[in-house]
Amino acid sequence: YILLEWVAIESDSSNVLKRPDLHHMMEKAAQKLRLMGGMVELVDIGQQELPDGQTLALPKVVTAQFGSDPNKRTVCIYGHVDVQPAKMDDGWATDPYNLTDINGNLYGRGASDNKAPVLAWIHAVEAYQALHMELPVNVKFIIEGMEETGSNGLEDMIVAQRDIFFSDVDYIIISDCGWLSRRPALTYGTRGNCYFFAEIEGPKQDLHSGVYGGTVIEPMTDLIGILDTLIDPNGKILIPGIREAVAPLSDEEWKMYQDIQFDLENYKNKIGVDQLMYNSKVDLLAHMWRYPTVSIHGIQGAFSDHGTKTVIPAKVVAKFSIRQVPNMDPAVVKKQVNVKNRTFLSLKSPNKLKVTMVIGAKPWLADTQDPVFEAGKAAIKRVFNVDPDLIREGATIPIARTFQDVTGKSIIMMPIGGFDDGLHSQNEKMSRYNYIEGTKYFIAYLHEVSLIKKTSV
Repeated sequence: YILLEWVAIESDSSNVLKRPDLHHMMEKAAQKLRLMGGMVELVDIGQQELPDGQTLALPKVVTAQFGSDPNKRTVCIYGHVDVQPAKMDDGWATDPYNLTDINGNLYGRGASDNKAPVLAWIHAVEAYQALHMELPVNVKFIIEGMEETGSNGLEDMIVAQRDIFFSDVDYIIISDCGWLSRRPALTYGTRGNCYFFAEIEGPKQDLHSGVYGGTVIEPMTDLIGILDTLIDPNGKILIPGIREAVAPLSDEEWKMYQDIQFDLENYKNKIGVDQLMYNSKVDLLAHMWRYPTVSIHGIQGAFSDHGTKTVIPAKVVAKFSIRQVPNMDPAVVKKQVNVKNRTFLSLKSPNKLKVTMVIGAKPWLADTQDPVFEAGKAAIKRVFNVDPDLIREGATIPIARTFQDVTGKSIIMMPIGGFDDGLHSQNEKMSRYNYIEGTKYFIAYLHEVSLIKKTSV
């Protein structure tokens, strides 16, 4: 019932009106860990500044510790308990904040991302306690409440705690992602993300196209011209230097991708398209995970309501992003994108252009030969009786790179969410099977990690 209680809390970190619910969620997580006998702290990470200049208290970060035996390995579990927005009007079949069991699937906002995985780790510790068995490793938790909006304040806290909370940690585990198919997976890489605003300003106000059309150089036309220089319809990135920075696909990687369980037809059906950019499994996975891409997300200021409006917008802002892979650096990408020097000057337009990079998150990549991955493979084999797929994640999970850069510890991503859980979408769910078997897997993993010290020199 605890997942039911947690999902019922509307811990939407993007909605300032829900901030009391978010604070309540953090208290609830801390209370659960306290009742289990953990050494628990609620760490104040400061204030959030709102666009109107007001400040709002950030939700405290929950830390907990179970065991402090210096002769044992120490693992740190990272998770978050904030969620994406959700309401029935979005197209949910059930109340998103009332966990609903339908045919073995538990539907509710945050069920898979990330409340059930956090609870599965908590249940893993509880299982050892219920059996009066000593934990085979020391277990620490770090649980935040702002992941869905950029983990405000968390990096500063990690830096401050590097030589305190993280000093004795051997491995950091993130379970905030999902499997690629029905086969369990271990995740060893994510793409980064550079997000840009390109703003073009022309006349001092919107104009009537019948009265002024043909007399002014329109900002929207300039903007479309700039966007057309980023990527072509076949997915080829046109920005000089981007593709050249990417390491070529090695024979070893090609073989690894070839062995991954992935059905192109299912993938097409899931997203509702007749044709994909690539027709082979390896090409598609490679372009999903380890090659960069440019995506154009929208244009602010353009007329987008129903009906017709003969307007020339005075100011328009394009929003686009570039997913990065290892060997790419956000600071370099920012210079490469420089559409002002590369494109806009050639238009000889009198309009004003301003380009800003609002997100510059780096990619993350781990060594799959690290003992922490060997332990993961052994635990999956023990519980699911299969070898896992080793996969990468096309999206960005900035905290992984932050942990890696700040603490220098080994990081592993251990998802238990299904490939069809609908994260961030309508009807998000976590299957009972994944929740229960995932808990068993985490229990087995703690045992496997305890064996690492026996073979280490």
